[in-house]
Amino acid sequence: MIEIDNILRVDQNETQKMVVESAKEFSEQYIRPYFMEWDEAQYFPLEVLRKAGSLGFMGVLIPETYGGVGMSYNEYISIIVEISRVDPSMGLSIAAHNSLATEHIHLFGNEEQKLSWLPKLATGQWLGAWGLTEPGTGSDAKGMNAIAKKQGDHWVLNGTKNFITHGKSCDIAVVVFRDGDKGDSHGMTSFVIPRGTPGFSSGKVENKLGMRASETAELVFDNCIIPDSNRLGAIGDGFIQSMKILDGGRISIAALSLGIAKGAFEASVKYAKEREQFGKPIGHFQGIGFKLADMATEIEAARLLTFQAGNDKNQGKNVTQIGAMAKLFASEACVKVANEAVQIHGGYGFTKDFPVEKFLRDSKLCTIGEGTSEIQKVVISRNLLK
Repeated sequence: MIEIDNILRVDQNETQKMVVESAKEFSEQYIRPYFMEWDEAQYFPLEVLRKAGSLGFMGVLIPETYGGVGMSYNEYISIIVEISRVDPSMGLSIAAHNSLATEHIHLFGNEEQKLSWLPKLATGQWLGAWGLTEPGTGSDAKGMNAIAKKQGDHWVLNGTKNFITHGKSCDIAVVVFRDGDKGDSHGMTSFVIPRGTPGFSSGKVENKLGMRASETAELVFDNCIIPDSNRLGAIGDGFIQSMKILDGGRISIAALSLGIAKGAFEASVKYAKEREQFGKPIGHFQGIGFKLADMATEIEAARLLTFQAGNDKNQGKNVTQIGAMAKLFASEACVKVANEAVQIHGGYGFTKDFPVEKFLRDSKLCTIGEGTSEIQKVVISRNLLK
């Protein structure tokens, strides 16, 4: 039989080992007993994210100066993997909070903005959302319709963003608006909008196939007025900033995908050892054993790509290409692994008595969110042909 610990090993230092154990304990205590209830009810367990914040999971990459724990992408990836192997919804929410809204302020905010907003985000006191996608613009972000108009020392914001993680429950949102010509990559600007700002509200909450315990909703802006001090970076830099944020965000989705694949694989190995047909465990039949071998190989390749992208990010290298590769491969692999996990479980895999049906439903988001697989291929091919 395949030894899970050997196949899925990660070369870890003592800090990483401690972080992995902490994430495992958190997942087993606060997530595993409830994740199916949350999924069925499409309930967003905000209280669990607050608890994650008390353990440092909501500010993994943020320096201690701003209330975070100042760890590297190696620890961050490990946390997302361990939480996602139990419930991908919670892995997605923690990843989105860390790598999108919080990281955007960390990378592009001035010192006053960082000191004002990051401590509450990094400790989980506040929940962040990040808005780029609109009802009519997904992959074509430069075609956005949400408008920002400067009036004196204030801005007036109008428009709608959709498919926003934490769009209803967020305490603060980092949102990109167009202030120039449509299609101009230097015609968009980023703003930070606290919940409670007049003209800022939430719209439709999506009813989703998977990731049902991670809230996805619209952000609506109707003559929302904010001071210029809430602008992140220079006027016109919003799209450029967003592309840099997505470079890191794609590593997050790769980690999420790796966690899903790992969870589905572990469930499959357990089932293949316990389920007997024709007088022996089904794992001893070549048809099942070969599936497990393929699954393990895909996971190992995804792991290597994901941690390589994380290492490059730690070293300050450009991760546009390696991040896209990691996200592309890991997300497609997790769908394959989850699909095979259901097949190995047979009829039971099609029921909610076993976790693999949920892993399959959750996995598909990874090939779509933060750039579809097709967009990742565009990113990779463009870099190859520079």
